[in-house]
Amino acid sequence: MAQRPPGAGGPLGRRRRAIRPPRLGGLTVNKLLPNMLTVLALSAGMTGIRFATEQRWEHAVIAIVVAAVLDALDGRIARLLNAQSKFGAELDSLSDVVSFGVAPAMILYMWGLNEARSFGWIACLLFGACAALRLARFNTALGSAAQKPVWAYNYFTGVPAPAGAGLALLPIVGSFEMGREVVGHPAFVVVWTVGMAALMISAIPTFSLKGLRIHPRYVVFVFLGLVLLAAGAVSAPWTTLLILGVGYLVTLPFSVRQYKRLRTQAENLVAAEPGSEEPGDASVTSNDGSPRP
Repeated sequence: MAQRPPGAGGPLGRRRRAIRPPRLGGLTVNKLLPNMLTVLALSAGMTGIRFATEQRWEHAVIAIVVAAVLDALDGRIARLLNAQSKFGAELDSLSDVVSFGVAPAMILYMWGLNEARSFGWIACLLFGACAALRLARFNTALGSAAQKPVWAYNYFTGVPAPAGAGLALLPIVGSFEMGREVVGHPAFVVVWTVGMAALMISAIPTFSLKGLRIHPRYVVFVFLGLVLLAAGAVSAPWTTLLILGVGYLVTLPFSVRQYKRLRTQAENLVAAEPGSEEPGDASVTSNDGSPRP
């Protein structure tokens, strides 16, 4: 019978088996993945500018759409992998300013705003500045001590930067289907660009899908809608983008109405509580953390 080496079965042997090699230092891929997506989104936005300089307008629009998709993924993946960080938040904001502020403004300027001369350049500057202001307000709200009521988390304040970029590019998308002579008049493009810039920095409450809950009976219809959306994106991408953009604009009045209704209900509940002195002092705040009147 073979003899075991000394200490193989004793405490010393167990201690030896418990020793593990040291782990390599540095960040894991899981921690880096969200930031990788953010950098890819930034690259897509910059590439859109390059396509615009080459007058490849379809590719320029696609680049901004790709940036929006990547921007939607990076934050969700960061939360899923528990990889959120201050660095990632700052990088995301800087990427958004370029991809959804500077890039769309420059694409629009090279496509049609330049024909309006000084007015076109002013519209271009306004759009880029409003995108930066909108993102600065969003970051300030994240660090604010003011707490929003639960129902208010389903709303943004103003149009988000990715949506604003997509809406601003609708005249270019429309020209792919209807011709540039229909939607490419310089005066119209100037007014449209300024209007979309104003929506981004406005206090209009807009629907947020982050906290949206779907009743089980409607899940099938949601999946059917996604199938139709995918089919439309493949067979008629520009028409699909137009429908999505116009549909989003149509939802704005409904989001304002729904927000006001929920705010009124919350104020009535606070006023009905025993000991409440000032019904108007209910801690109802807007999406940027500032009190609503």
